[in-house]
Amino acid sequence: MHKLILFLVLPLLLSACNQNQPTADPPVNKTELAREALTAQLDSIQQNGKIPGFAVGIANADGTLYAKGFGYADIATKKPYTEHTVQPIASVSKTLIGIALMKAREMGKLKLDDPIQQYLPFQVGNPNHPDQVITIWHLATHTSGINDTDEYMNRSWIIRPGQDLTGISTDYPEQRLNPTEADIPLEQYLKGYLEVGGDYYLPENYTEFAAGERYNYSNIGATVAALVIEKATGQAYDAFTREHILAPLKMNDTGWALEEIDPSQHATLYRNDDSVLPLYSAITYPDGMLLSSSNDMAKYLTELIKGFSGTGTLLSQESYEELFTVQLDESHQEDRNPDNPYDEDYDPAIFMGHSALGYVGHSGGDAGVATWMFINKKTKTGRYIVINTDMGNDERARELEYYAAWDALEAFLDGLDDE
Repeated sequence: MHKLILFLVLPLLLSACNQNQPTADPPVNKTELAREALTAQLDSIQQNGKIPGFAVGIANADGTLYAKGFGYADIATKKPYTEHTVQPIASVSKTLIGIALMKAREMGKLKLDDPIQQYLPFQVGNPNHPDQVITIWHLATHTSGINDTDEYMNRSWIIRPGQDLTGISTDYPEQRLNPTEADIPLEQYLKGYLEVGGDYYLPENYTEFAAGERYNYSNIGATVAALVIEKATGQAYDAFTREHILAPLKMNDTGWALEEIDPSQHATLYRNDDSVLPLYSAITYPDGMLLSSSNDMAKYLTELIKGFSGTGTLLSQESYEELFTVQLDESHQEDRNPDNPYDEDYDPAIFMGHSALGYVGHSGGDAGVATWMFINKKTKTGRYIVINTDMGNDERARELEYYAAWDALEAFLDGLDDE
């Protein structure tokens, strides 16, 4: 009986003693503290600067590390810019053309060394080199000889129905926004642009260089690659990318048209003078008109990082290796900048590029839009940023804020590496 009483009393005594002991502080979550510090820093950059709204995403192969918006998606209504706010991402859109090409190749629908004429219902050929064959690889590496001219800059962008061009500058700086009735089908436009004697043909629509000879970044060439995918697979490019890229990655805030997203989440886009731009699309939509959020782009970054690391899910390891392989050398370039860490033109891969200082990815800029998406090849981490205004040249203020936000993302990642 005494043993039983002792057995019952001892736990009570021990419990009382433990209650009198000082309570240890909970462990500090350094990553969460770093996120809070990053949020405060980015919020300060936005509040003290000239960018109406922006969003960022940070990812590694395990998933999203940080995604958040700052400032306003709409200044007039004070609608906040969040990680779910949607807007065009400009030429970062072209990276989907690369993945789509690799997927179509895996499906046996095309080969990169196929002549594009094998798939197109109109004639495409550089009149300066009439015997030269342009291949899909030439399009994918921007060596096709197809050139962006005024017939591209002045015709491609179309405002949405019900929008108004009154009271705003329509050039950015040469990029013209056109009335809704100027819209025509993508294939019709490319035929008029590329076929000698076409409605939009100019001799300078082709360069003096033969296919494969010189790197010359071409939005029109990228759009031709998207049309080749359509013809090779029998599926519209927007539908193909939804099925094989957006849906598998659960990029639910992302689409090629307003009808594919929640329009209430679309950001207002601004000129350098803060005047409001109308909503617009483009005849050549594959080259720059993907609508997405930073939350979704962080998911996309994770997949690209996994693909670069050999564990991607959208493509085979072999296809990802080809996607990221440097395709050209110095002989293809007129000049290269070895000092810019985010110059994807330095060593082009398939619709993205490697800088001289350890990054691979793509940048973009259109009316009311600037974007960067790059992977650090050493740390296997990625960063994304998008703003809803022209970069502008007002004493480089917006550009400096853009760089400050981008550098803050890098500092966050450096802090995680030090833990």
